[in-house]
Amino acid sequence: MSEPFSVRITVRGYETDTQGHVNQSVYLNYAEHARWSLLQAAGISQQDLVARGVGPVALETTIRYRRELVAGDEVDVTCVFEWTAGKTFRIVQVMRRADGTVAAELTGLGGLLDLTARRMVDSPQDCFRELASDPGLFGLRPADSPSAQG
Repeated sequence: MSEPFSVRITVRGYETDTQGHVNQSVYLNYAEHARWSLLQAAGISQQDLVARGVGPVALETTIRYRRELVAGDEVDVTCVFEWTAGKTFRIVQVMRRADGTVAAELTGLGGLLDLTARRMVDSPQDCFRELASDPGLFGLRPADSPSAQG
């Protein structure tokens, strides 16, 4: 397995609370930024999703806070998609300070919403595979490869 997709973020002072560490809601922003960065790196834009008539949705999110982040810290936010045979997928993300210390772990359950029918797409991995120029970033084989299951 290859290294997980990762993006580096520098903690900004206005993201901290009165205790001097990153406000809990900002962790969700960091995770979201990493997910959209992965989509962009894979060749998928928001416009591509809208043109296809789908949009990603978050169904559940769990965050485990391990160590605090403070202004000026650099944090690497990873993003790994885990696929099932159903309409949903898991996204596992780790937020790690530059020194290697894990600051937080986020696990999300997501899916793709058909924007017209307002129902979940049956096979979100197929949609990502078809839209992506690099489906490997999602842990998927290209659509034209044998056993493109993932």
